[in-house]
Amino acid sequence: MKIAVLPGDGIGTEIVAEAVKVLHVLGLSFEMETALVGGAAYEAHGHPLPDATLKLAQSADAILFGAVGDWKYDKLERALRPEQAILGLRKNLGLFANFRPAICYEQLVDASSLKPELIAGLDILIIRELTGDIYFGQPRGRRVATDGHFPGAEEAFDTMRYSRPEIERIAHVAFQAARKRGKHVTSVDKANVLETFQLWKDVLTEIGKEYPDVTLDHMYVDNAAMQLVKKPKFFDVVVTGNMFGDILSDEAAMLTGSIGMLPSASLNSKNQGLYEPSHGSAPDIAGKGVANPLATILSAAMMLRFSLNQAEAADRIEVAVKKVLAQGLRTPDIYSEGTTKVGTREMGEAVVKALG
Repeated sequence: MKIAVLPGDGIGTEIVAEAVKVLHVLGLSFEMETALVGGAAYEAHGHPLPDATLKLAQSADAILFGAVGDWKYDKLERALRPEQAILGLRKNLGLFANFRPAICYEQLVDASSLKPELIAGLDILIIRELTGDIYFGQPRGRRVATDGHFPGAEEAFDTMRYSRPEIERIAHVAFQAARKRGKHVTSVDKANVLETFQLWKDVLTEIGKEYPDVTLDHMYVDNAAMQLVKKPKFFDVVVTGNMFGDILSDEAAMLTGSIGMLPSASLNSKNQGLYEPSHGSAPDIAGKGVANPLATILSAAMMLRFSLNQAEAADRIEVAVKKVLAQGLRTPDIYSEGTTKVGTREMGEAVVKALG
């Protein structure tokens, strides 16, 4: 089992180090190779995704990824910014299906800003299409407008687009995932305004007929954003496009108390995957030893389950995380009165100890 370890920037190096510790105590045989990505790679090689890093990722069974980005790189041309590394990996590896579970652990009900009765027992899976939509659509750029409200003015433009095969494959992923859960899919679109999402809605409806055991409903994205806060336990599997999924998955993260608790997986058709916490590089707290490593550790568990066929080891990690939370250990993002505040390293070591 070959794992490409790409810590990245900011807190990425700290949280990935704890996940690697956890993997090492499982008694499994891994080949791990570390490489630079994001701003760290730009500093060393002049590009956020050097050829050597991309080749390593392509040759690995799975990628354990930290986070990329720092405000100091915001003035670089877009192609050289750290965030282009993750987009490049998604595109080159065909990582079209993003899984973002939003689970509210019993021990963290009080960490959410919502009432406990709204989120106790919450278990949502957001499936985001990851290689299409406005993030990758062409044409895009900046120009002088020749029409519209202000001809002659500078304007910028991006293109939202989806093809039928792109929608079909993510639809099948969602319905198959729902069959293993609550058998309920909510497709989020904006079909009342956008042609792109009218096609999305049409295709989801067609594919849904192939899964008569799964309930399908459709919801406009603005309503979905509201319902996630109003009645979050209505949702089981949510499937949506790249941009809407980006926004809604972060909203769902905060239902659970902290985005520092949320893992994610991005898979291609061969189940090769990139596994990363849902949060960013948080340069404001980098190096302070206060970042929550649990999302990264839980991402490693997803890696074991989806790409490395080690479901038992994945279960062990998830049980260990629950044990640590039950012991009252909390990083600052999930700390509340009556619990014990610990740092990044202490939390990682506690999970290692819980694995026994």
